[in-house]
Amino acid sequence: MLRDWTIGALEIFDLLLLAYFLVINTIYLVFSLVAYGQLRHHRKRWTARELGAVMRSPATPGISVLVPAFNEALNVVESVRSLLFLNYPQFEVIVVNDGSTDGTLDLVVEGFELVRAPVSYKQAVETSPVRAVYRSISGQDLTAIDKVNGGKADAINAGLNAARYPLVCVIDADSVLEEHSLTRAVLPFIENPTTVAVGGIVRLANGCKIDHGRVVEVGLPKSHLATFQVVEYLRAFLAGRVTLSMMNGLMIISGAFGVFKRASVVAVGGFRQDTVGEDMELVAKLHSYYRERGEKYRIVFQPDPVCWTEAPETIRTLARQRDRWQRGTLQVLSLHWRLFCNPRYGLLGLFVIPYYVLFEGIGPIIELFGYVFTILAVAFGLINWTFAVLLFLSAVVYGAMISLASVILEEVSFRRYPRLGDLLRLAFYGVLENFGYRQMATWWRVRGVFRFLNGERGWGDMTRKGFEKVNNEGSTG
Repeated sequence: MLRDWTIGALEIFDLLLLAYFLVINTIYLVFSLVAYGQLRHHRKRWTARELGAVMRSPATPGISVLVPAFNEALNVVESVRSLLFLNYPQFEVIVVNDGSTDGTLDLVVEGFELVRAPVSYKQAVETSPVRAVYRSISGQDLTAIDKVNGGKADAINAGLNAARYPLVCVIDADSVLEEHSLTRAVLPFIENPTTVAVGGIVRLANGCKIDHGRVVEVGLPKSHLATFQVVEYLRAFLAGRVTLSMMNGLMIISGAFGVFKRASVVAVGGFRQDTVGEDMELVAKLHSYYRERGEKYRIVFQPDPVCWTEAPETIRTLARQRDRWQRGTLQVLSLHWRLFCNPRYGLLGLFVIPYYVLFEGIGPIIELFGYVFTILAVAFGLINWTFAVLLFLSAVVYGAMISLASVILEEVSFRRYPRLGDLLRLAFYGVLENFGYRQMATWWRVRGVFRFLNGERGWGDMTRKGFEKVNNEGSTG
């Protein structure tokens, strides 16, 4: 009797698990198909002549580029240098040193000839105390703010207070923007005045060569761990965010690169400081603010403004990152629980938030326990091999197809990896990630769930090795 009951319960659980994998991978497949059409349309929409017109137009809005920095000595100079050489008619760069202890501020001040200046702006959003402000004496529109440590969101808010232009671009201090990134990111604001936020694509600089703040050669990382992440980023950005943007249901504008209407961010109180998912929380807050007022708005993903950033190359650092991302997602979902299945918020409430709750929030627990119970059930003969194979096909083979679809989207849309060997390697890793890497990432996310339930709020250390640079003789170093 007990054995029959156990077998029956396991069969129900495995049927639910099979349905879970079929649904999530089918959603990814639909996202990929929709994204294919959207990306083809996007490539034809904006010509070089139209981009040139944006550059020449006096109506093109100015942008304040905000760079929150905490212990970013390895990459901050390259990042700031790349920003100062952006091809955009009117912009300023504001580096916010959030109490760094590794000389980040000194590198910026000395490297760009900054001098101390009076603090001359009011606080639209409350932040930790500002200790000093430094400005360029060489004609560059560059400001450095030195403040008491208060976290990334607090640093962004300090930059928001100092910003002079109607749009603000938030970029991580360990990232590099391509020359025309701001021009392409501003297009939705020009095209439609109801646009309040735009996210660009984040690509991994591991394996690329950087020269004076520019990516001069695109390549894949030597690290196996970083190469898996390249596939993940392609899947998340080129499939997921393209489709959610079309639905005006985009929930994340990456903290590494996003452009916002300053007035809108100030209206919702700036970036929230008591969450590790401040980028996602701001987007959720903007959705709520405009929908509750019945005002038209757009939050858009642009697939071609590129931000290059460094991915973790050690298990320990990557585990901390994924743990933090999971906690951030759960924090935002709990803070904005009223959106869940609420028709007042349209597709955002009826589809996007339930999707995040089921597949991003509790999904890792479902997957982990599914793997464990299925292996045990097969080992003890509690389910038949036919069903186990079907489950394997739905979880692993179907998942590998989605990863391959993401690589195909990259090839047919932007072709950032021109070498055939790189594309074949990406395709191989897209299949291989389903045999170990995905399960390892699931475990990290499960840890994030339990740490969220335990009230953990810390960021954890992020160890980096710095960009691969090109020296004056043309070799790398």
